[in-house]
Amino acid sequence: VQLQASGGGLVQAGDSLRLSCVASGRTFSRYTLAWFRQAPGKAREFVAGIRYSGTPIRYGDSVKGRFTMSRDNVKNTVYLQMDSLKPEDTAVYYCAADQRVILSSMTDQGQYDYWGQGTQVTVSS
Repeated sequence: VQLQASGGGLVQAGDSLRLSCVASGRTFSRYTLAWFRQAPGKAREFVAGIRYSGTPIRYGDSVKGRFTMSRDNVKNTVYLQMDSLKPEDTAVYYCAADQRVILSSMTDQGQYDYWGQGTQVTVSS
């Protein structure tokens, strides 16, 4: 499967952005999808993940209550709605996919074989 992320940009603190990740392939509905992010000089961090069934959805502690992930299996697209953005949310955001990810390993980037190219999100204070 190939992934194409988009929707990043430069916003001010408190603003919102919606990222999209479009996947190729006919078996999209069988994949667990996730968003990770990487800030300069920092390790890649789990942001959110959603199972092929649509539930459950998991979030990283730093984004809980502010970010919402969803998927549309008809459009082969997964979304990340980001509200109340903070400067510390600045990073390159990547979408990832894999069929074999189990729930307990959803936050582990090593479990994902397929990655998008990343989209830059910059939040100014």
